[in-house]
Amino acid sequence: MQQPLVLPCAKGSEQVLAQEAEALSLQNIRQGVAVVSGMGDLETAYRLCLWSRVASRVLWHLGESEVANPDDIYAATRAIAWDEHLSADNTFAVHFNGIGQGIRNTQFGALKVKDAIADQLRDTLHRRPDVDAKAPDISVDAHLRKGRLTLAIDLSGGGLHQRGYRLAHGAAPLKEHLAATLLYRAGWPQLAASGYNLIDPLCGSGTILLEALLMAADIAPALKRQRFGFTHWQSHKPAVWKRLLEEAATRRELGLNRLDLKVWGYDQDAATLATARENAARLDLAHCLHLERRPLDRFTAQPGYGTRGLILTNPPYGERLGEIAELVATYDTLGQAFKTFPADWQMGVISSNTDMLKRLRLSRHKYYQAYNGSIEAQIALYHRAEQPEGEDYAVAEPGAPVDEQARMFANRLRKNNRAAQKHAAAADTDAYRIYDQDMPEYAIAVDRYGDYVHVQEYAAPKTVAPEKARKRLLDTLHIIPQVLEIPAANLVLKTRERQRGAQQYQKQAARGMTCTVHEGDARYHINLHDYLDTGLFLDHRPLRRRIHAEAAGKRFLNLFCYTASASVQAALGGAAYTTSVDLSQTYLDWAHQNYDTNELDSRHRLIRADVMAWLTEDGGSYDLILCDPPTFSNTKKEQRVFDVQRDHVTLIERCMQRLAPGGTLYFSNNYRSFKLDPAISARYHCEDISAATIDFDYVRRPNIHHAWKITAKTDN
Repeated sequence: MQQPLVLPCAKGSEQVLAQEAEALSLQNIRQGVAVVSGMGDLETAYRLCLWSRVASRVLWHLGESEVANPDDIYAATRAIAWDEHLSADNTFAVHFNGIGQGIRNTQFGALKVKDAIADQLRDTLHRRPDVDAKAPDISVDAHLRKGRLTLAIDLSGGGLHQRGYRLAHGAAPLKEHLAATLLYRAGWPQLAASGYNLIDPLCGSGTILLEALLMAADIAPALKRQRFGFTHWQSHKPAVWKRLLEEAATRRELGLNRLDLKVWGYDQDAATLATARENAARLDLAHCLHLERRPLDRFTAQPGYGTRGLILTNPPYGERLGEIAELVATYDTLGQAFKTFPADWQMGVISSNTDMLKRLRLSRHKYYQAYNGSIEAQIALYHRAEQPEGEDYAVAEPGAPVDEQARMFANRLRKNNRAAQKHAAAADTDAYRIYDQDMPEYAIAVDRYGDYVHVQEYAAPKTVAPEKARKRLLDTLHIIPQVLEIPAANLVLKTRERQRGAQQYQKQAARGMTCTVHEGDARYHINLHDYLDTGLFLDHRPLRRRIHAEAAGKRFLNLFCYTASASVQAALGGAAYTTSVDLSQTYLDWAHQNYDTNELDSRHRLIRADVMAWLTEDGGSYDLILCDPPTFSNTKKEQRVFDVQRDHVTLIERCMQRLAPGGTLYFSNNYRSFKLDPAISARYHCEDISAATIDFDYVRRPNIHHAWKITAKTDN
């Protein structure tokens, strides 16, 4: 007897599923959004459960009704002869989808359907079956849309992507039914039959490769699956199911015997590869594929791969800003690697990141829309024979820029880096700026912190179109690791915008990853990920150097101390003691780390306080003071807003009250339009030392900060 069957699937895979379902004897096929339906008998339903690689479930349609309210839903459900599907000894669960007609949430809808089923069975069988939401014998699917209720039995008993062979998986795995869609779109069944080999250079836990082997060897994807939803169904026919299982087992043996292709999988993570081997072993396919730990930058054509084959992979999508640098390297390298293969090779890539697909720099043969869960993606197919060999496409050494402007940027960065390395060695530091918007088209700043590179993206000029600015940014993220000879994973990207108040101190992430850099004898903890600033203001290196040189035997006060980098220099320079004041506990904790790293003792104090208030309360006297206030800040406790231009006179006066006779106040700030009030110049000796505090790496931005050496006037 023909029965309506409904096959939910991932959005974008409807066409592939319809073709597959037709081959499995489904008739009168119709496609909807994320669903395929048709007519079939019980054997067809079983075949779909056993053989469909793309369907997420197989639903046995029971009926549908127009409903106007919850009572109608109850009545429509109760009208079905549930004793033909459940016994009183079965457990069941209802999965309800949709709202409307008085159904405010899916739990309420499921409750109405559950009550109707239980009441009908109690009247018929004189007992109510139990509900088991986690592992029911029978799953009932209820779908409400536009006033129409559809009821069905879930014969698959849960997602068919759970093939039964994978007990563990790597990070961000591709689900099996989406891997199958990718394989179908790439034409893998036909290619495998023609003797094509297969490679996944980013194989992870091996899902694509294992699904490919199942296809090539004619192995039913659910043959290892232990549980189906029809096992306790009253209409289940075990003899028919047993016959289909025996048929599938026979086909498996025949398919493995005639399998004649080579399959390779590479990944750089050893633990993930171990998982792939375990998954392959559970399918008894470990002997059919070669798995090896190998980074993508070592992937290139080899004679052993053969003259024709398919590269199929699911590279990371990475929407977070901090991941972009690694992604650029991944996609650039993948595109370059494909160009080393013979003309009869093909490649398929699934990705949600269209910017990254462009980084392949390949001419696309076809593409299809697909969805990885809720993420919209593309399946892009490439033929090696169709790739142009012009300047923009020719196989080049890794990192080679592809247009004139990119080459100019690479040359500028290389030149800057050579000069910066020499100056940094002379300054005895491994933290310095290399590039700072030298070319207007490439509006970034590039800073080196030991083995890491910190890139800040500024807003591009309005004359540059957004898509062009995006391309140039991605070009720089490809070029920088190559020119500076660092792994792409050691490049951190941030977007720099105009900051107000405490914004620059607000947490951007929570990775907690730090590195250590040196400046002379000092060692500093740097956090490149979690905050907009890194914990060390590179432009103040000369001022810190001054403090180190002048601190011996002196009492040093550091106001608005941030992570107390200047206090570390004063302490290492022989200061009698240091006092550092800041309102942020986060940065005082960071300062503690710097103190511990430099093995400073308890003579060097860290105080949490509002600087303006603390200066009026403290009775200490200091020989050397550094005051480097922010441009603006909000103090909630004092309900006060600090403005450096407006308040600097009061601030400096309070600092001078704490300055010992013969002492020195270094006052600085980075407000570009700052003007020192004439009243300060009239009362104290003020020497503008701004130019003298600009080091080799900030000569292009001499206005990055203002600095004065302020001392008391002496009578002649």
